[in-house]
Amino acid sequence: MAELTPSALVAVPPAVRARLFPDGGARLARLLRVTYAPELPENPCDAEVLVTSWGVPQLTAARLDRLPRLRLIAHIGASVKPFVTGEVFARGIAVTQAGAAMARPVAEVALAFTLALLHRVHRYDHALRSAVPWAEAEQAPPRHEIAGTPIGVVGASRTGRAYLELVRLLGAEVAVYDPFLDDEEAARLGVTSTDLDTLLAGSRIVALHAPSLPGTRHLIGARELARLPDGAGLVNTARSWLVDEAALLTELRTGRIDAALDVYDAEPLPVAHPLRSLPNVLLTPHQAAGTVEGRVRQGDIVADEIARHVAGEPLMHAVGPQDLARMG
Repeated sequence: MAELTPSALVAVPPAVRARLFPDGGARLARLLRVTYAPELPENPCDAEVLVTSWGVPQLTAARLDRLPRLRLIAHIGASVKPFVTGEVFARGIAVTQAGAAMARPVAEVALAFTLALLHRVHRYDHALRSAVPWAEAEQAPPRHEIAGTPIGVVGASRTGRAYLELVRLLGAEVAVYDPFLDDEEAARLGVTSTDLDTLLAGSRIVALHAPSLPGTRHLIGARELARLPDGAGLVNTARSWLVDEAALLTELRTGRIDAALDVYDAEPLPVAHPLRSLPNVLLTPHQAAGTVEGRVRQGDIVADEIARHVAGEPLMHAVGPQDLARMG
């Protein structure tokens, strides 16, 4: 006899799970029979719903064979591209993700980076922590307020839109480069749509919010960095994929521009990495999305989507085969 209550496997490490579901999973338990595991099972599992975390392996035919009743994959993060295969869709398995919950915290970190670069906070902090004499520590390139500052946003993604909304509220003049953004939508967002070269040359701050696609690999290289005005700042809370890190390091060593980074080619960032010692660079350890509120929202989105699935309602954050092409 078929089970009346569908089963779910929550393949999420305990520490992450505790932040996503501070109620201990009580809401999920009201919807499903829940089994918790730190990773995907090696043995057959009857789960109809699979909740995935970062680092999940590709869902090949062999792995899916161990989940014969699977009907929904609910990912706690944003991109499902690293592990969702064509076989998933071929078997009629629905896919959803909680990326919308991460847009706000990442946008706020990008805003904090923007303000720090404009006011050279990172340079002052580095100087004082390095025992530089006060008079010397006071010296920095010209500082600017955000009101009236030309800011360029590369990528009108969810996070890019959350960021541009924040900086516009503070009075910045925003231009966006995104091949998928038309003039009508740009006008609705209150921004100017432009090409990449024009954006780089005309921006005091450039914030990257584009996905990791074949066409965006090293979108910002030596030529693009050279187009930035003297004293400009580069903000990257998206993917290191977007920037030629070696070219960026070369440009930063000149002191001509500043940067604030949350993502790197090598993670964890090696202790001896030269980025760590540069006074014109602000660094954080890939934690832009990790707010208390953001993690709870991720859990809420996953629970909401599971509730819709159980009720037979359309998913709000569904991912289809056509969406993978634009995912990082």
